[in-house]
Amino acid sequence: VDKPPVRRVAIFGGTHGNELSGVFLVKHWQENGAEIQRTGMEVKPFLTNPRAVKKCTRYIDCDLNRVFDSENLGRTVVEDIPYEVRRAQEINHIFGPKGSDDAYDLIFDLHNTTSNMGGTLILENSRDDFTIQMFHYIKNALAPERCPVLLIEHPSLKYATTRSVAKHPVGKYKK
Repeated sequence: VDKPPVRRVAIFGGTHGNELSGVFLVKHWQENGAEIQRTGMEVKPFLTNPRAVKKCTRYIDCDLNRVFDSENLGRTVVEDIPYEVRRAQEINHIFGPKGSDDAYDLIFDLHNTTSNMGGTLILENSRDDFTIQMFHYIKNALAPERCPVLLIEHPSLKYATTRSVAKHPVGKYKK
């Protein structure tokens, strides 16, 4: 099946404000983006949770990586709405809307972990042929280094992650 080429890619860092590898990379690429730019493609590095990053805490009011569901994205903005819900709505507006043809093609969401899992790619949909082929390419490019793929798909759970706004969401964890 022919699919349109990937033209718009976002790289997220700071979804959790205390996970600094993605924050440092995003800030670096915001200042010097030449190394991530490609002809015919827009690549946008983006700091997702700047208030949490400033405080070096996981989040301010609630986990940003859990509020990209239709209920939160459709919530009316009022004064006491949690910061991360408001931020999710802003991110959805910039990179989505989620589930639409206008959404970014690909979002890489960079995270850290304290577990000894090395560099790991997170796959949310085992039927996303593009992402599976991309993971295969990445794994071959990194060989002989290990790069496991963690499938977090569940038949009855719908993930509400920052990266789920894109047509092809990718999580990347690094110890």
